[in-house]
Amino acid sequence: MNQLSRHYDRIQRDLSDWSKKTVLQQVYRRFHQQIAQRLVELPGGCTVELGSGIGNIRAVIPDCVCTDLFPNPWIDRVENAYQLSFADEAVANLILFDVFHHLRYPGSALREFHRVLKTSGRLLLFEPCLSLLGLLVYGPLHPEPLGLGQDIIWFAEAGWSPSATDYYAAQGNASRIFLRNIPPRLLADWSVVEVKRLSAISYVATGGYSKPQLYPPSALPLMQGLDAVCGCLPWLFATRLLIILEKK
Repeated sequence: MNQLSRHYDRIQRDLSDWSKKTVLQQVYRRFHQQIAQRLVELPGGCTVELGSGIGNIRAVIPDCVCTDLFPNPWIDRVENAYQLSFADEAVANLILFDVFHHLRYPGSALREFHRVLKTSGRLLLFEPCLSLLGLLVYGPLHPEPLGLGQDIIWFAEAGWSPSATDYYAAQGNASRIFLRNIPPRLLADWSVVEVKRLSAISYVATGGYSKPQLYPPSALPLMQGLDAVCGCLPWLFATRLLIILEKK
């Protein structure tokens, strides 16, 4: 099965699972609201999401330009993170929800993001967080690799073509990069506005798109209360990471 076929199969499964899980929809809405609260308004700048999947961010950010590697009816533009079709300084906000850990060359992608963002424009990343609980959730309980034993290759080698992108996943990359001391030269063109660890047990216990849900919809407020309590110990319970970078 080629990459396009795998993508369409995955999208159809996600759409089916999404329609059945009202709790997952509410949890995602809350995540998207936290992103929406951090958007900036800049004259002439649009808000763009890369890797929009089933396009559910529009329930909270209706004017968001939804993009993906492959076309779908709800996708506005087909985009490659390493070679965007947006003009220089055309974008006010660039959102990547569970996409950053699929970037084999994060530095090359950041360089392209910097090009299309306006000055003071924001890059908003929503990623797995590797607390002690996160290591369990995203390790043995998740099919994608953590990538902790692999070097992070910041820039693609000379002559590499963005069209040659293949499947890559390293769920631990955002935690490794943004929860440790980042060499200043790697983010010299960015201001780190916020790095927030979120206890999202209410999300984990939904089972995501494909796994069984562990609590009834009526228990969502209780689970969100648990998130608030566990948020006091992010090193132990955080499972989500929200990162805000601003173009200098």
